[in-house]
Amino acid sequence: MTAPWPAPMSEPEPQRLYAPDFDVNDHIVGVTAFLGGTANVIMQLGLRPVAYGVMESDVKSGNVMEHPFKRLRTTLTYLAVAMLGTEEERNAYRLAVNTSHRHIRTKPTSPVKYNAFDPKLQVWVAACLYFGFVDLLEKVQGPMDEATADTFYAHSIRLGTTLQVRPEMWPPNRAAFWQFWEENLDALEIDDTTRAYFNDLIDLKMVARPIQWVSAKFHRFVVTGCLPPQIREKMHLTWTEGNQRWFDRTMKIIGFGLELQPRVLRQFPMNYYLWDMRRRMRKGKPLV
Repeated sequence: MTAPWPAPMSEPEPQRLYAPDFDVNDHIVGVTAFLGGTANVIMQLGLRPVAYGVMESDVKSGNVMEHPFKRLRTTLTYLAVAMLGTEEERNAYRLAVNTSHRHIRTKPTSPVKYNAFDPKLQVWVAACLYFGFVDLLEKVQGPMDEATADTFYAHSIRLGTTLQVRPEMWPPNRAAFWQFWEENLDALEIDDTTRAYFNDLIDLKMVARPIQWVSAKFHRFVVTGCLPPQIREKMHLTWTEGNQRWFDRTMKIIGFGLELQPRVLRQFPMNYYLWDMRRRMRKGKPLV
């Protein structure tokens, strides 16, 4: 078993990491977590060891099919703490997540092996989180300029180093990242078992039926639109040019609405979950 990484997180020096006018808060848009959340889970779990580790886990409190709203809270809190939190807060949340991850591994009879502390697998999970941030941001706000994109990428190393990913494991620049991304995306395997699990997530089978009736069709549309074409194909999902046009229009409408909102509303619920995590720290309550 790979031991949790106990060393303090190291990051590039600030003068190399941040452009003078860069503020990560300008690039945290809460609604993108809802739009891209399920698609991101599918990307992460497209790596079979991760999928089977999650599906076979005995940690019921973190099972999205049994406790979807708790899982939503812990996931969004992780994103908020990783991107916006202080080093002290990230260390505290890492310790809390490590505690819950200790029992997440595949069973002896599983077709693949998974350990939640494997930093190589965590690189893929962190890569999916970064892709989700950038892809949805550009869908609703338009592309970043090169300097901002480079700085945001450097900042996003926190998505991995807040857990077991060491800084040297993160691709050194965006060009290296996209090469890593495409190579691993093509290598993903989605079998019948994981495909059925993903379809249950897409169809919101973990929430009450009235919510399914109201939201599942639109949710499937958005999830399919957020998935890379390679994963759509592996999921056997249909996506037409007409679907893409409607999806692009939907993203533009959402983006227009975001432009009219103050930062505090644009960041919600990410800012709320960061506030909640800090409150839990002050009161000594469980963070996960």
